[in-house]
Amino acid sequence: MRQMTWAEVSARRFERQGLGTPYKGSVEGSPYQSDSPHKSGEPYGVAGVVGAMCGAHAQVMSAAEMSVGMRLEGVTRVDVREALWSGRSLVKTHGPRGTVHLLPAAELPMWVGALSSIPGGSTQARDVRMTGEQTDAVVAAIAQAVDGVELTIDELSDAVVAATGPWAGDLVMPAFQTMWPRWRQAMALASHRGAFVFGRNRGRKVTYTSPPSGLPVVDGRAELVRRYLHAYGPATPEWFAQWIGAPKSWAVAAFGLVDLEEVAVEGTPAWVLAGDTEDGEAAGGMRLLPYFDAYVVAGRPRELLYPGRAAERALAGGQAGNYPVLLAGGQVTGVWHQRRSGSRIDVTVEPLRTLTQRELGELDEQVARLGEILEGTPRLTIGTVTVGGHA
Repeated sequence: MRQMTWAEVSARRFERQGLGTPYKGSVEGSPYQSDSPHKSGEPYGVAGVVGAMCGAHAQVMSAAEMSVGMRLEGVTRVDVREALWSGRSLVKTHGPRGTVHLLPAAELPMWVGALSSIPGGSTQARDVRMTGEQTDAVVAAIAQAVDGVELTIDELSDAVVAATGPWAGDLVMPAFQTMWPRWRQAMALASHRGAFVFGRNRGRKVTYTSPPSGLPVVDGRAELVRRYLHAYGPATPEWFAQWIGAPKSWAVAAFGLVDLEEVAVEGTPAWVLAGDTEDGEAAGGMRLLPYFDAYVVAGRPRELLYPGRAAERALAGGQAGNYPVLLAGGQVTGVWHQRRSGSRIDVTVEPLRTLTQRELGELDEQVARLGEILEGTPRLTIGTVTVGGHA
C-alpha cells in the first residue's frame, strides 16, 4: 500500500484546484473534461475552474467569486457573473449538502443524476412532513411553473399551491423567525431532480427558472466520484458522504462503481482512482480562502488540515468554512475578515503564528489579488478578527 504524507496529499489537491499555480486562460476557456483533466497552466475558463473544484459554494456570492478568482489568473467578479448570467456556462442551484452552489452548466446532468439518487429523509416534525406523493406533486409543479420564466419565491409559491392544493400553502415550517409554507421543504430536492435553477435577482429578490434545456439526466454517481477523488483524493466513502450530504451506504455503493487503489494518508486507509498516486509540488505560499471554500469544506482529515489551535479558532463545531481562512503549506494557519465601504476593502488577518518576511510579502500579494477580484482598494491589517463565524 502506498504511504502518503499530508504534505504530499495537500500538494496534489493544491495543484489540481489552481491554488498552487493559478490557472491561466480566458473566461471562455475550455470546460473541464473528465477524461483529460487539465493541468496547471493550460487554458481554463470560469466553468472549468468551478468544475475542477466540484462546485463553488455560493450562499455568499462574493465568496464564490473569490473562490474562482483565486484560482484563475486575471478573473474578476464581473467575469464570474457574466459566465453565470450572460454566457450561461455556469448555473446557480442547490448542490452538495443541499447548499447553494455554482456548477458548470454542461455538468448539470451528472449532478442531477447523482444528487437525485441520494435517499431522502425529512427532518421536519411529523405534522409538517409531506408524503411521497405530495413531494412528487410539488416537484412537478415547480418544474412546470418556472418553465421559461423567472419567478420570485412568492410567485412560485402561488403557482405551486394553485397546482397542488391548499395543503401545500399551510404555514407550518419554522424558518428565520417566521413560518414558511409546507411545500418549501421540497426545494432542495426539486433542484436535485432538475426542476429549477436560480434566475437573475429581481432587485433584492431571488428568482427561480428552468435549467438549461437539452441536457438529458444520466447516472452521475461514478463520474462524480471520479471528479471528487481527482480533486480531493485520497479520500474515504465516509468523507465523500459528509461532503455530498448522503448516507455512508450510498457513498460506499458509489465508490464501488469506480476502479480504485488503496493508499494510506499518515497511516489512515483511503482511496484514489486506480493508478492516480502522483504527487504535486509542495503546497507552499500563503493563500486567503473565503467562506465555505471547496478546499477546506471537502478537505479531510480535519485534524491535518486544521492542526492544533486552528481547529479551535477556525472550525465551528467541527464544521469547516464558517470562517475565511489563511493557508500556509496547505494547512489552516489563521483566519481573516473583510469589510467593504464603497470601493475600500478593509482586510483583517489573524495569523496563528508569527509570519516570516517572505510570508508577509505573499500575504500582501493575496490581499492585492482579493482587491482585483472584488474590484476594490484593499487595506491590510494584521490583528485579531472579532467577527464570529458565518451562520
